[in-house]
Amino acid sequence: MWAASVFTLYPEMFPGPAGLSLSGDARARGLWSLETKNIRDHGLGRHRAVDDSPAGGGPGMVIRADVLAASLDAGIPDGDGRPRLLMSPRGKPLTQARVRELVAGPGLIIVCGRFEGVDERVIEARGLEEVSIGDYILSGGEIAALVVLDACVRLIPGVMGKEASGKEESFESNLLEYPQFTRPRDWEGRSIPDVLLSGDHAKIAKWRRSEAERLTRERRPDLLD
Repeated sequence: MWAASVFTLYPEMFPGPAGLSLSGDARARGLWSLETKNIRDHGLGRHRAVDDSPAGGGPGMVIRADVLAASLDAGIPDGDGRPRLLMSPRGKPLTQARVRELVAGPGLIIVCGRFEGVDERVIEARGLEEVSIGDYILSGGEIAALVVLDACVRLIPGVMGKEASGKEESFESNLLEYPQFTRPRDWEGRSIPDVLLSGDHAKIAKWRRSEAERLTRERRPDLLD
């Protein structure tokens, strides 16, 4: 079973969307598991403090190295070889290729940052891989963690109805997905391209490839580089 563990200050945010639709059904069928660990359980003092002022001054607060390390050490079994991701806007961008690598393993561990970030020392000491889902800032890593979970879980064998449905999507071959159509054949003066109704699978495949290349050139030329 593919197993995910999430370390967060807000465990009530999970499973959230991951408990619905394909991922929720797959979890109910035992294809993957999800556990949450509350970082605040290892907070300090009567108020379970987890953060402190940034060294050198500046706004906001930073999650303490000792608190997060204690949470990770208590929540990760010895010898656990799963990748340890820290959701961070300064991390390496998540790609479909990286998602496939994560799905091919036994699961993953996700740490959800908050405030101004996490003490750099615990990132280094506990081997956390910083991962970003885009060039923008969120209030915390929880929503980003759900994005990673959704991207991974849908690729677990048996989750999607047809294995081929995940092979011709955007980013699978560094191309955006070709346009899709369905009934009715004519709608508001717009018709389905004749080639898609021709029954000629070679021509259909050629058209789809051409359209995928066109859309990628127009919208994401960086993928072609």
